[in-house]
Amino acid sequence: MNKTFKIYAVIFIIVMVILALLEVNKKETTDWRKNFDINGKSPFGLFVFNNEAKDLFKNNLKKIDQAPYEYYSQHKKGNHNILVIEKEIDGESWKKIMDQVSNGSDAMLIISRIPRNISDSIGFYASDISFEEENVLKFTDKKYQNDFIKLDKFPSGRGFSFIKPGAEILGKTVEKKNTDQANFIKVKFGKGTIYAHSEPLFLTNYYLLKPGNVKYTQDVFSYLQDRETLWFIENKSNRSSFFMRFILGNPALKYAWWLFLGGLVLFIFFNAKRKQRIVPVIEPLRNTSLDFVKSIGNLYLQEGDFHDMMAKKAQYFLNKVRIDLLIDTQNLDEEFAKKLQLKTGKTIETINEAISLIKKAQDPYASVMKEDLGRINKLLDEIFK
Repeated sequence: MNKTFKIYAVIFIIVMVILALLEVNKKETTDWRKNFDINGKSPFGLFVFNNEAKDLFKNNLKKIDQAPYEYYSQHKKGNHNILVIEKEIDGESWKKIMDQVSNGSDAMLIISRIPRNISDSIGFYASDISFEEENVLKFTDKKYQNDFIKLDKFPSGRGFSFIKPGAEILGKTVEKKNTDQANFIKVKFGKGTIYAHSEPLFLTNYYLLKPGNVKYTQDVFSYLQDRETLWFIENKSNRSSFFMRFILGNPALKYAWWLFLGGLVLFIFFNAKRKQRIVPVIEPLRNTSLDFVKSIGNLYLQEGDFHDMMAKKAQYFLNKVRIDLLIDTQNLDEEFAKKLQLKTGKTIETINEAISLIKKAQDPYASVMKEDLGRINKLLDEIFK
């Protein structure tokens, strides 16, 4: 382990310790966003209502994760109840809902902002009627006069600034500094009825878990007939299908994931660095014997000393015969020729010619030509071939 790796490892450990200390000392924060998610456990989610809805509607509740236009195009339904809670709906789906109500169904629309063209066709106009930090939702019906809910966290302040004649006001927003404003109405539409509530916060976890607030919710839905209710919820396909959503949504798993990624990056960095280190190229030792021989040969050729070259060739040959063939070379006679012929398998004529040229090379007074050197070189190489 080199020094650089140790330094980076120490830095990584220090960073991880700091992150762990920050996580331990971090104060848990509350998500106050108004998400109205049926599985959301944050204050303004609908987890509690979603779990209690079956009992509230006496097991006649059916959740639909399709758009109303798509659902009603595929299913023919008799008269039933329609429930929409703070959900964005396209224009064609609104038309399908209105058609169902016109034919005898009832719709409970608990939405703070209904499209203007839809609210106009029903007969009301919703707007911001208050900016107070607290208000109270109450019923106008005397039998529910003791049932109310106090909104003390981020009320939307929405209500109905205009209601067409003939509409019935079922609930209102009560404040200390302002006059009462309608927030829950009943409007006849064709053969059916539309119930519109402009403050969906009363259905969220934060308010349903407060003592006494459940009664207000029960009273709101008591206006619907006892029959099948279709609740149009958010399409699950619109929700994030990212496989990391669960891990990143859990703080402990999220930090474990980032720790794993950090360690993986460090491993890749140091591993790649080790593998990519430049390895010096070591050239093998060069065999210069051949070059030396060539140089010496060229030198002799340039000097023209064929006799000396021929003598050295003969001396090298005889030395090889002594060592490799174990033949005495002191006397180059007929007996020597026979032994050499037997061990090499060459013809006796070739052996005798080679011996003759060797004796000529050993004679210091013999006249040697270039052709003699070439001939002896060829014969001696052929004998040991």
